[in-house]
Amino acid sequence: MTPMQRVLTTLGHEEPDRVPYFLLLTLHGAKELGLSIEEYFSNGQNVFEGQKRLREKYGHDCYYSFFYAPIEVEAFGAKVIYSEDGPPNSATPFLKKEMIPTLQAPDAKTAPILQKVYEATRLLKAHAKDEVPIIGVVMSPFSLPVMQMGFEAYLDLIYNEPKLFDQLMDVNMKFCIDFANAQLEAGATAITYFDPISSPTIIPKEIYLKTGFKIAQQSIAQIKGATATHFASGNVLPIMDILPQTGTAVVGVSTFEDLGELKKAAKQKLSLLGNLNAIEMRKWSVEETKAYVKEAIRKGGKGGGFILAENHGEVPYFVQEETLLAIKEAVEEYGNYPLQD
Repeated sequence: MTPMQRVLTTLGHEEPDRVPYFLLLTLHGAKELGLSIEEYFSNGQNVFEGQKRLREKYGHDCYYSFFYAPIEVEAFGAKVIYSEDGPPNSATPFLKKEMIPTLQAPDAKTAPILQKVYEATRLLKAHAKDEVPIIGVVMSPFSLPVMQMGFEAYLDLIYNEPKLFDQLMDVNMKFCIDFANAQLEAGATAITYFDPISSPTIIPKEIYLKTGFKIAQQSIAQIKGATATHFASGNVLPIMDILPQTGTAVVGVSTFEDLGELKKAAKQKLSLLGNLNAIEMRKWSVEETKAYVKEAIRKGGKGGGFILAENHGEVPYFVQEETLLAIKEAVEEYGNYPLQD
Protein backbone atom coordinates (compact mmCIF):
# COMPACT_ATOMS: atom_id res chain seq x y z
CA MET A 1 0.00 0.00 0.00
CA THR A 2 1.04 3.60 -0.50
CA PRO A 3 1.01 5.80 2.61
CA MET A 4 -2.15 7.48 1.30
CA GLN A 5 -3.92 4.15 0.85
CA ARG A 6 -2.75 3.01 4.28
CA VAL A 7 -4.01 6.15 6.00
CA LEU A 8 -7.35 6.21 4.18
CA THR A 9 -7.94 2.56 5.02
CA THR A 10 -7.33 3.07 8.72
CA LEU A 11 -9.49 6.22 8.73
CA GLY A 12 -12.27 4.02 7.33
CA HIS A 13 -11.85 1.85 10.45
CA GLU A 14 -10.45 -1.04 8.47
CA GLU A 15 -7.08 -2.69 8.80
CA PRO A 16 -4.48 -1.78 6.15
CA ASP A 17 -1.21 -3.66 5.58
CA ARG A 18 0.31 -2.13 8.72
CA VAL A 19 -0.37 0.55 11.30
CA PRO A 20 0.37 3.97 9.76
CA TYR A 21 2.67 6.25 11.70
CA PHE A 22 3.20 10.00 11.54
CA LEU A 23 6.48 11.51 12.68
CA LEU A 24 5.44 15.15 12.93
CA LEU A 25 8.92 16.50 12.43
CA THR A 26 9.63 20.20 11.94
CA LEU A 27 12.87 21.30 13.62
CA HIS A 28 14.70 18.15 12.54
CA GLY A 29 14.58 19.45 9.00
CA ALA A 30 17.03 22.19 10.01
CA LYS A 31 19.39 19.52 11.33
CA GLU A 32 19.17 17.58 8.09
CA LEU A 33 20.11 20.64 6.04
CA GLY A 34 22.73 21.94 8.46
CA LEU A 35 20.85 25.22 8.93
CA SER A 36 19.86 27.28 11.93
CA ILE A 37 16.17 27.05 12.78
CA GLU A 38 15.63 30.67 11.72
CA GLU A 39 17.31 30.13 8.37
CA TYR A 40 15.49 26.86 7.82
CA PHE A 41 12.08 28.47 8.27
CA SER A 42 12.97 31.44 6.07
CA ASN A 43 11.52 29.90 2.90
CA GLY A 44 9.37 27.07 1.62
CA GLN A 45 12.13 25.43 -0.39
CA ASN A 46 14.07 24.62 2.78
CA VAL A 47 11.05 23.06 4.48
CA PHE A 48 10.22 21.05 1.36
CA GLU A 49 13.77 19.69 1.19
CA GLY A 50 13.80 18.98 4.92
CA GLN A 51 10.50 17.11 4.80
CA LYS A 52 11.65 15.10 1.80
CA ARG A 53 14.90 14.04 3.49
CA LEU A 54 13.19 13.23 6.78
CA ARG A 55 10.69 10.94 5.16
CA GLU A 56 13.43 9.24 3.13
CA LYS A 57 15.25 8.52 6.40
CA TYR A 58 12.36 7.53 8.68
CA GLY A 59 9.75 6.17 6.26
CA HIS A 60 6.72 7.66 8.01
CA ASP A 61 3.37 8.02 6.32
CA CYS A 62 3.01 11.79 5.85
CA TYR A 63 4.64 15.08 5.00
CA TYR A 64 4.12 17.90 7.50
CA SER A 65 3.91 21.38 6.01
CA PHE A 66 3.68 23.05 9.43
CA PHE A 67 6.29 25.74 10.10
CA TYR A 68 5.73 27.11 13.62
CA ALA A 69 2.70 28.13 15.68
CA PRO A 70 3.29 31.91 15.91
CA ILE A 71 3.47 32.30 12.13
CA GLU A 72 -0.25 33.10 12.42
CA VAL A 73 0.18 36.00 14.83
CA GLU A 74 3.14 37.06 12.70
CA ALA A 75 0.59 37.47 9.90
CA PHE A 76 -1.27 39.87 12.22
CA GLY A 77 1.96 41.89 12.63
CA ALA A 78 3.33 40.34 15.82
CA LYS A 79 7.00 39.54 16.42
CA VAL A 80 8.52 36.06 16.70
CA ILE A 81 11.48 34.99 18.82
CA TYR A 82 13.80 32.31 17.42
CA SER A 83 15.70 29.75 19.46
CA GLU A 84 18.77 27.71 18.58
CA ASP A 85 17.26 24.43 19.72
CA GLY A 86 13.50 24.85 19.98
CA PRO A 87 10.48 26.10 18.08
CA PRO A 88 10.01 29.81 17.41
CA ASN A 89 7.78 31.50 19.96
CA SER A 90 5.58 34.56 19.89
CA ALA A 91 7.04 37.66 21.53
CA THR A 92 5.13 40.10 23.74
CA PRO A 93 1.38 39.78 23.01
CA PHE A 94 0.31 42.51 20.62
CA LEU A 95 -3.43 42.65 21.29
CA LYS A 96 -5.11 44.64 24.06
CA LYS A 97 -8.81 44.14 24.64
CA GLU A 98 -9.60 47.74 23.70
CA MET A 99 -8.14 47.01 20.24
CA ILE A 100 -10.56 44.15 19.51
CA PRO A 101 -13.48 46.20 18.11
CA THR A 102 -11.28 47.51 15.28
CA LEU A 103 -9.13 44.38 14.75
CA GLN A 104 -9.19 43.00 11.23
CA ALA A 105 -7.96 39.65 10.01
CA PRO A 106 -5.06 39.73 7.56
CA ASP A 107 -5.80 38.34 4.12
CA ALA A 108 -4.58 34.77 4.53
CA LYS A 109 -4.08 34.25 0.81
CA THR A 110 -1.85 37.27 0.30
CA ALA A 111 -0.15 37.74 3.71
CA PRO A 112 3.59 37.80 2.87
CA ILE A 113 4.70 35.65 5.81
CA LEU A 114 2.32 32.83 4.83
CA GLN A 115 3.58 32.52 1.26
CA LYS A 116 6.40 30.24 2.36
CA VAL A 117 3.84 27.81 3.79
CA TYR A 118 2.06 27.66 0.45
CA GLU A 119 5.37 27.30 -1.40
CA ALA A 120 6.39 24.32 0.72
CA THR A 121 2.95 22.77 0.31
CA ARG A 122 2.98 23.15 -3.48
CA LEU A 123 6.44 21.61 -3.72
CA LEU A 124 5.43 18.70 -1.49
CA LYS A 125 2.31 18.11 -3.55
CA ALA A 126 4.27 18.03 -6.80
CA HIS A 127 6.75 15.60 -5.26
CA ALA A 128 4.28 13.34 -3.43
CA LYS A 129 1.54 13.48 -6.04
CA ASP A 130 -1.28 11.54 -4.37
CA GLU A 131 0.82 8.84 -2.72
CA VAL A 132 1.72 10.55 0.57
CA PRO A 133 -0.65 12.70 2.69
CA ILE A 134 0.43 16.31 3.27
CA ILE A 135 -0.72 17.60 6.64
CA GLY A 136 -1.32 21.34 7.00
CA VAL A 137 -1.99 23.16 10.26
CA VAL A 138 -4.10 26.00 11.61
CA MET A 139 -4.49 27.26 15.15
CA SER A 140 -8.11 27.19 16.18
CA PRO A 141 -9.81 30.59 16.53
CA PHE A 142 -10.41 29.68 20.16
CA SER A 143 -6.75 28.91 20.94
CA LEU A 144 -4.99 31.58 18.86
CA PRO A 145 -5.70 34.38 21.40
CA VAL A 146 -3.18 32.91 23.85
CA MET A 147 -0.52 34.18 21.44
CA GLN A 148 -2.46 37.31 20.53
CA MET A 149 -3.26 38.47 24.08
CA GLY A 150 -1.44 36.26 26.56
CA PHE A 151 -3.04 33.59 28.72
CA GLU A 152 -4.31 35.67 31.65
CA ALA A 153 -5.86 38.42 29.52
CA TYR A 154 -7.54 35.88 27.28
CA LEU A 155 -9.06 33.90 30.15
CA ASP A 156 -10.42 37.16 31.52
CA LEU A 157 -11.99 37.80 28.11
CA ILE A 158 -13.62 34.35 28.04
CA TYR A 159 -15.17 34.70 31.47
CA ASN A 160 -15.87 38.41 31.76
CA GLU A 161 -16.10 40.06 28.33
CA PRO A 162 -18.58 38.08 26.18
CA LYS A 163 -19.11 40.82 23.59
CA LEU A 164 -15.39 41.33 22.99
CA PHE A 165 -14.87 37.57 23.01
CA ASP A 166 -17.44 37.13 20.23
CA GLN A 167 -15.88 39.93 18.20
CA LEU A 168 -12.42 38.35 18.47
CA MET A 169 -13.78 34.95 17.50
CA ASP A 170 -15.36 36.43 14.36
CA VAL A 171 -11.99 37.84 13.28
CA ASN A 172 -10.09 34.68 14.12
CA MET A 173 -12.60 32.37 12.46
CA LYS A 174 -12.32 34.26 9.19
CA PHE A 175 -8.54 34.02 9.30
CA CYS A 176 -8.51 30.34 10.36
CA ILE A 177 -10.92 29.24 7.62
CA ASP A 178 -9.16 31.23 4.92
CA PHE A 179 -5.70 29.99 5.97
CA ALA A 180 -6.88 26.37 6.07
CA ASN A 181 -8.51 26.60 2.65
CA ALA A 182 -5.48 28.33 1.13
CA GLN A 183 -3.31 25.42 2.30
CA LEU A 184 -5.76 22.94 0.81
CA GLU A 185 -5.70 24.84 -2.47
CA ALA A 186 -1.89 24.68 -2.43
CA GLY A 187 -2.04 20.89 -2.12
CA ALA A 188 -2.50 19.92 1.53
CA THR A 189 -4.44 16.68 1.96
CA ALA A 190 -5.90 17.52 5.36
CA ILE A 191 -5.74 20.21 8.02
CA THR A 192 -4.81 19.77 11.66
CA TYR A 193 -6.96 22.07 13.77
CA PHE A 194 -4.81 22.73 16.84
CA ASP A 195 -7.06 23.56 19.78
CA PRO A 196 -5.23 23.07 23.10
CA ILE A 197 -7.35 25.60 25.01
CA SER A 198 -10.41 23.41 24.39
CA SER A 199 -8.87 20.49 26.27
CA PRO A 200 -10.46 19.69 29.64
CA THR A 201 -6.91 20.03 30.96
CA ILE A 202 -7.41 23.79 30.55
CA ILE A 203 -11.11 24.62 30.12
CA PRO A 204 -14.01 22.92 31.95
CA LYS A 205 -16.32 20.97 29.67
CA GLU A 206 -19.28 23.23 30.44
CA ILE A 207 -17.30 26.28 29.28
CA TYR A 208 -16.03 24.41 26.21
CA LEU A 209 -19.59 23.60 25.17
CA LYS A 210 -20.44 27.31 25.15
CA THR A 211 -17.25 28.44 23.43
CA GLY A 212 -14.60 26.27 21.75
CA PHE A 213 -17.06 23.54 20.78
CA LYS A 214 -19.39 25.89 18.90
CA ILE A 215 -16.45 27.68 17.32
CA ALA A 216 -15.02 24.38 16.14
CA GLN A 217 -18.36 23.38 14.62
CA GLN A 218 -18.62 26.65 12.70
CA SER A 219 -14.98 26.69 11.59
CA ILE A 220 -14.56 23.06 10.57
CA ALA A 221 -17.81 23.16 8.58
CA GLN A 222 -16.23 25.81 6.34
CA ILE A 223 -12.85 24.12 5.87
CA LYS A 224 -12.97 22.47 2.46
CA GLY A 225 -11.17 19.27 3.37
CA ALA A 226 -10.68 16.66 6.06
CA THR A 227 -9.64 17.84 9.52
CA ALA A 228 -7.94 16.35 12.54
CA THR A 229 -8.29 18.10 15.89
CA HIS A 230 -5.22 18.14 18.11
CA PHE A 231 -5.09 19.25 21.72
CA ALA A 232 -1.27 19.43 21.92
CA SER A 233 -0.93 16.79 24.68
CA GLY A 234 -4.03 17.95 26.57
CA ASN A 235 -6.55 15.38 27.79
CA VAL A 236 -9.60 14.61 25.64
CA LEU A 237 -11.44 11.67 27.21
CA PRO A 238 -14.09 13.81 28.97
CA ILE A 239 -15.13 15.36 25.64
CA MET A 240 -14.69 12.36 23.32
CA ASP A 241 -18.45 11.86 23.22
CA ILE A 242 -19.07 15.27 21.64
CA LEU A 243 -16.00 15.70 19.43
CA PRO A 244 -17.61 13.92 16.43
CA GLN A 245 -20.23 16.70 16.42
CA THR A 246 -17.51 19.23 15.52
CA GLY A 247 -17.06 17.50 12.15
CA THR A 248 -13.50 16.38 12.77
CA ALA A 249 -12.34 12.94 11.64
CA VAL A 250 -9.26 12.40 13.81
CA VAL A 251 -8.31 13.41 17.33
CA GLY A 252 -4.79 13.74 18.71
CA VAL A 253 -4.72 12.08 22.11
CA SER A 254 -2.67 12.55 25.26
CA THR A 255 -0.09 10.20 26.68
CA PHE A 256 -1.69 10.83 30.09
CA GLU A 257 -4.85 8.94 29.14
CA ASP A 258 -5.14 5.23 28.47
CA LEU A 259 -5.12 4.48 24.77
CA GLY A 260 -7.39 1.48 25.21
CA GLU A 261 -10.02 3.61 26.94
CA LEU A 262 -9.72 6.27 24.27
CA LYS A 263 -10.21 3.68 21.53
CA LYS A 264 -13.39 2.42 23.20
CA ALA A 265 -14.67 5.97 23.64
CA ALA A 266 -14.06 6.76 19.96
CA LYS A 267 -16.61 4.05 19.03
CA GLN A 268 -15.44 4.10 15.39
CA LYS A 269 -16.73 7.66 15.10
CA LEU A 270 -13.23 9.09 15.42
CA SER A 271 -9.77 7.85 14.54
CA LEU A 272 -6.96 8.36 17.03
CA LEU A 273 -3.53 9.92 16.54
CA GLY A 274 -0.95 9.32 19.25
CA ASN A 275 0.08 8.79 21.95
CA LEU A 276 3.83 8.39 22.49
CA ASN A 277 5.26 10.75 25.12
CA ALA A 278 6.98 13.51 23.14
CA ILE A 279 8.93 14.82 26.13
CA GLU A 280 10.06 11.52 27.58
CA MET A 281 11.14 10.09 24.22
CA ARG A 282 14.22 12.29 24.18
CA LYS A 283 15.57 10.01 26.95
CA TRP A 284 14.32 6.65 25.65
CA SER A 285 16.70 3.85 24.82
CA VAL A 286 16.11 1.84 21.66
CA GLU A 287 14.62 -0.95 23.76
CA GLU A 288 12.28 1.42 25.61
CA THR A 289 11.18 3.03 22.37
CA LYS A 290 10.26 -0.30 20.83
CA ALA A 291 8.39 -1.34 23.96
CA TYR A 292 6.29 1.86 23.98
CA VAL A 293 5.50 1.50 20.29
CA LYS A 294 4.51 -2.13 20.74
CA GLU A 295 2.18 -1.24 23.62
CA ALA A 296 0.55 1.63 21.72
CA ILE A 297 -0.10 -0.61 18.73
CA ARG A 298 -1.52 -3.31 21.00
CA LYS A 299 -3.97 -0.89 22.58
CA GLY A 300 -4.89 1.22 19.58
CA GLY A 301 -4.28 -0.73 16.42
CA LYS A 302 -6.97 -3.40 16.28
CA GLY A 303 -9.67 -2.70 13.71
CA GLY A 304 -7.93 0.32 12.19
CA GLY A 305 -8.83 3.85 13.25
CA PHE A 306 -5.35 4.44 14.68
CA ILE A 307 -2.28 6.35 13.51
CA LEU A 308 0.79 6.03 15.71
CA ALA A 309 2.42 9.38 16.55
CA GLU A 310 3.77 11.33 19.49
CA ASN A 311 1.21 13.11 21.64
CA HIS A 312 2.03 16.79 21.17
CA GLY A 313 1.96 17.44 17.44
CA GLU A 314 5.65 18.26 17.02
CA VAL A 315 8.63 16.04 17.80
CA PRO A 316 11.02 18.01 20.06
CA TYR A 317 14.41 19.05 18.71
CA PHE A 318 16.31 16.93 21.23
CA VAL A 319 14.73 13.60 20.23
CA GLN A 320 17.59 11.65 18.72
CA GLU A 321 17.86 9.99 15.33
CA GLU A 322 18.29 6.55 16.91
CA THR A 323 14.95 6.95 18.71
CA LEU A 324 13.14 7.92 15.52
CA LEU A 325 14.73 5.01 13.67
CA ALA A 326 13.67 2.71 16.53
CA ILE A 327 10.06 3.86 16.09
CA LYS A 328 10.30 2.96 12.40
CA GLU A 329 11.79 -0.46 13.19
CA ALA A 330 9.19 -1.17 15.87
CA VAL A 331 6.29 -0.33 13.56
CA GLU A 332 7.76 -2.63 10.93
CA GLU A 333 8.16 -5.38 13.54
CA TYR A 334 4.91 -5.08 15.50
CA GLY A 335 2.55 -3.09 13.28
CA ASN A 336 1.77 -5.52 10.46
CA TYR A 337 -1.82 -6.70 10.18
CA PRO A 338 -3.19 -9.01 11.42
CA LEU A 339 -1.69 -7.83 14.68
CA GLN A 340 -0.15 -10.38 17.01
CA ASP A 341 -1.18 -10.37 20.67
